[in-house]
Amino acid sequence: MDFYEKAGRPQPTEVRLKKTDKKLRVTFSDGQQFEFPAELLRVESPSAEVQGHGASQKQLIAGRRHVGIMSLEPVGNYAVRLQFDDLHDTGLFSWNFLYNLGMTMDDVWENYLHNLEQAGLSRDP
Repeated sequence: MDFYEKAGRPQPTEVRLKKTDKKLRVTFSDGQQFEFPAELLRVESPSAEVQGHGASQKQLIAGRRHVGIMSLEPVGNYAVRLQFDDLHDTGLFSWNFLYNLGMTMDDVWENYLHNLEQAGLSRDP
């Protein structure tokens, strides 16, 4: 069971794109509010291009320090599609995915930085 299910499946009450700050803010019905840096959303995109078709196929995406979000589009009542300014737009960010990412954001970010370092890659383009 993931965080989303344990919390009674909170729904987003506000989704705000902060283009200048390069962040996406999502507030959920249980009071949780997360501000996601565009870079984190891009490198953790739920798309097959990034995630592959299993944990062993996940791609390490480098050089996205300055990536921004150009637009967002609701997908039904369960997700949002983000279009990044590097033209990546294939991932559907479900509310479940965003809630889980928000709850684990610090660990996910640290793991990403560690993996970049281990691979000799940089956040810079």
